[in-house]
Parts: sequence; C-alpha cells; structure tokens
Amino acid sequence: MDDRSWAFPLWRTRRDGFWLIAAVVIFGALDLLVHGLGPADAGWTLLLGLSVDVSLLFLARFPVWVASWAVAVAVAMLVSDTSAVYSALPFATPAIIVNLVRLTDRRRAFGLIALLTLLGTRPWDPSWDVTPLGVVNTVLPALAVLYLNARRELVDSLRERAERAEREQLLLAERARAAERRRLAEEMHDVVTHRLSLVVLHAGALGTTSTEPAVRDAAEDIRRAGTQALAELRDLVGVLREAGEARADRPEEPAAPDPATLVAEARAAGQQVSHTADGDPDQISPTVLRTVYRVVQESLTNARKHAPGARVTVALAYRGDGVTVRVGNDAARRPPDPALAASGSGAGLLGLAHRVELVGGTLRAGREPGGGYQVDATLPAYVPTREDAR
Repeated sequence: MDDRSWAFPLWRTRRDGFWLIAAVVIFGALDLLVHGLGPADAGWTLLLGLSVDVSLLFLARFPVWVASWAVAVAVAMLVSDTSAVYSALPFATPAIIVNLVRLTDRRRAFGLIALLTLLGTRPWDPSWDVTPLGVVNTVLPALAVLYLNARRELVDSLRERAERAEREQLLLAERARAAERRRLAEEMHDVVTHRLSLVVLHAGALGTTSTEPAVRDAAEDIRRAGTQALAELRDLVGVLREAGEARADRPEEPAAPDPATLVAEARAAGQQVSHTADGDPDQISPTVLRTVYRVVQESLTNARKHAPGARVTVALAYRGDGVTVRVGNDAARRPPDPALAASGSGAGLLGLAHRVELVGGTLRAGREPGGGYQVDATLPAYVPTREDAR
C-alpha cells in the first residue's frame, strides 16, 4: 500500500509519522536519563526539553514553528545558566535542523540554524564542554543534509543526461534508418520500376505484332507477370517510405492479388499443392494481403526449386486481428535440378523476413523431421504507423 494514501493531519506520509514518533521516544528517554543523572532542581529544564521532544510530532508540517520553539528553549537555558549541567541546546536539535534544511526555504532555515549555532556554541564564552557539542548538534547535521541533497541532485542530473543522450542516440539511429529506407525506395522506384515498365511495354508490343499464337501467349504471360511485379514493387516502395515517415493523406490502396492464383499456376506447372483458406480476407489490409501473397509465392518457388515432386500444403487463416500463413512441403521425390536450384540469389527468405517485419509481422522458416520444410508467418490485420499510434 502506498504510504501517501494514509492521510493524517500531522504528517505528510505514514513513514514520516513512524520516524517522528520514534524520535520523540528516543529524545524523551535521553532527556529523562540526563535529568536522572543531574541535579534535582532542574525539573523545569526537563519540562522544556520534553516540550521540544513532543513538538517533533509537528515537525513534518510546521518545521519553522518547531525550530522557533527550540530557539526559545535554548534562550531560556542560556538565561537560567543551567546548560553547564544539562545542555546548551535541546537534545532534539539535530533532528530539527535536518528537517529545516529538507522542508523549508534556505533563507529561513539558515537563519534559524545560525541562531541555534550561536546559542549552542556561545562564542562569547567558549568552553570545551559547550562549544564542540554545539557545533556537532547544529553545523554538522546541516552540512550533512546539504551534502546529501547536492549528491542526489547530481545523480539525478547525470541520470537525466544519460537518458537524454540515449534518447538522442535512438532518435539519430531512427532518422538514419528512415533516410536509408527512403533512399532505397527512391532507387527502387527510379531504376527497377523503369526497367520493369520497359519489359511490360515490349511484351505488350510483341503480343500485338506477333502472328504466332505461342509467341503471343508467352508475351502475354510476360506482360502479366511484369505488371504484377510492378504492383508488388510499388507496394514495397510504399511500405519502405511509410516506415520512415507518417503520411497524413494516404492514397487508396489497390486490390491485393489472390494467393489462389499462385496455387493454380503451381498446379499447372506440375506441383502437387493443396490449398485451404479460412476466414474473410476483406477484413485484412491490402498491404498485408500482398505480403501474404509474397510469402506463398516465395514458399512455392523454393519448394519447386529444392523439393521437386514433393507435396505442398498452403493453409491461410484470416482473422479480425490478423492472418496466419503456413506453407509446408514434405521430402523431395527426386533430386533437384542443379541449374534451377542455383538460379536464386540465396537471399529470398531473408528479404521475405524483412518484408514481413516491415508490416509488423513475424516469420519462421526451417526444416522439419523427415526432410520437409515449413514456413510460418503471422501478420497483423493492418500496417501499424505513427498516425495509427496517435
């Protein structure tokens, strides 16, 4: 339980009350002990000392008034000249000075401490019995509190500077990543998109001008594949730019391709592919759906290259909070074609993992017992951005 939830008129917190009550008991016992060892005619001095001890209960709320009463008692001791056998200052003076420095402004605190120091050391009549004890009871507690406060402020300042430096480093790193992503997006847009556009344009021209049906069909396949690659490239460029900056006005996203077309193409090419899809893909963002398409495409391509003749299973589950993709194949039925297996760059899964990460998903790929291979991807329903966070 938070000690600040326990309210009491005299104390700010429950902890303050505990320590102040303990101080009253300790200093009261010390007063009684000294009085028992001293002369019997100093009873009223004991009462004054006990009154200062009891006033410690009000120290957390009214430190100036408690210190003023301690000054008045010290003056009374000085006038009665009983301090030689009792004390130049009340025994609770160190506790009062500590809380004065902690709880009040420096001007009033130092003023009252100066008065208590003057009364405790009595510089007009220095004595080895009074002066050193007065310094110990007044100056040393004040210096100790000032030192601890300065040390705490220094530690807090150093911690704040370290946290600020860490935040600045993170900000600089984020800016560098955003700049690199924008640079990559610009390079892909300016170079790769231009080359693919030329391929699509030439394929369309070839399909229009050729008189051979086989050539026209091949040209149409090239044109369709190039157009699809352009759409995916534009999507990837948009994701790269979105990762580096939040766009207030987002254009409407184009429709995402259906992974079922990839399954149909794979079956037409001779692969044994089973396909299941649960849920409604319309509740998933088109950007995420294109990433799903890319996961299925890369997985089918890898199975075709490295596990020819293997049975492939494609399972998609669309939910309100995201989509799960599972593409697995069993062991290869025949050795892979060396030329086909070596045709890739070897970075397909790495790039796929990065693409999945850009949209806020996770990807796991690895070999299965029996020689198979499994690719699992979990993606959110939409791409999180800074605008969504706000």
